[in-house]
Amino acid sequence: MARPESLAFGLYTIGHSTHPLDEFLMLLDRHGIEALADIRRFPGSRKYPHFNRDHLASALPEAGVEYRWFEALGGRRKGSGGPSKNLGLRNESFRNYADFMATPEFHEAAGELLSLARTKRTAYMCSEGLYWRCHRRLVSDYLLARGIEVRHIMPDGKLRPHVLTEGSVIDDGDLSYPPPPAGRTPTLFD
Repeated sequence: MARPESLAFGLYTIGHSTHPLDEFLMLLDRHGIEALADIRRFPGSRKYPHFNRDHLASALPEAGVEYRWFEALGGRRKGSGGPSKNLGLRNESFRNYADFMATPEFHEAAGELLSLARTKRTAYMCSEGLYWRCHRRLVSDYLLARGIEVRHIMPDGKLRPHVLTEGSVIDDGDLSYPPPPAGRTPTLFD
């Protein structure tokens, strides 16, 4: 694992889930979150319109939380068209995202997220309440592989430290999810 990067606060993740806005704001406040990085590629919700980008961009600053949209960290990526080194991820959308994490676009956006996190206690957000059902898990692996502590704010408000996903490999700083040895079934992201 890489030498830990110096972040005064570490990084947090949160899923907006089905929370009413006031409960969501209480979760952020409870953990001292000063900036929210929205890593949804399409930051909107018909069912929960209070989590639409425009609404958050006005409501969060009123609550003392900076809002930033990181479109380049968003999920729902198409396959690269080439061979994947992440065949240990059975779910195609997670495999596509893991492939995307090797691109300059992802690295640049992750760097911008880290720049924000160096100055403010930051949580990155997507919609899923449970991080292991979301690309936040892969982003967290990427950050942990670089020595950055990541904590997940669970729907009940408890914190869970991120642990590198089973089956992932860090080789010279590069993260991948290779297929398991012959005879073993991939278990990552069924």
